[in-house]
Amino acid sequence: MRHAFAPLLLTAAVLLTACQTNTSTFTHQQVEAMQSYGFKPTDSGWSLGMSDKILFDTEQFRLKPASEQKIQGMAQHLAQVGITHVHFNGYTDNYGDRQYNLTLSLKRANAVADAWSEGTNIPRTNLTTEGLGDKYPVASNATREGRAENRHVAVVITAP
Repeated sequence: MRHAFAPLLLTAAVLLTACQTNTSTFTHQQVEAMQSYGFKPTDSGWSLGMSDKILFDTEQFRLKPASEQKIQGMAQHLAQVGITHVHFNGYTDNYGDRQYNLTLSLKRANAVADAWSEGTNIPRTNLTTEGLGDKYPVASNATREGRAENRHVAVVITAP
């Protein structure tokens, strides 16, 4: 009976290992740097924590000065540990036309990627962007505060 469970345990261990985010492609120093900014491992890479979102005013894609400084400081620190490939997902609240929001969210992602590139010597071609509009809200769009939280760019770091 004990021998019957051995293959099941082995299969379960393999499946659990496959579901975990692969952090071995990053050095210990890189992982520490990402964690210091609130990045968390996900299936698609290391994603910036929700409390560290980069926010935008309504219908705006220009970065607030404080956000631009924060982005450039983060970019410099992460570039110093060899993180040179980053993806940016732009988001909006649910007000307005869907196509307009998709375009606006892409402009937001590009604004963050441009600031990231300016803060480092990383080629802009290493930084990819995507506009997702009002998909995947992080807060309710029923309140002003929730809509403000949904106007952000998520930063995802992947191995090259």
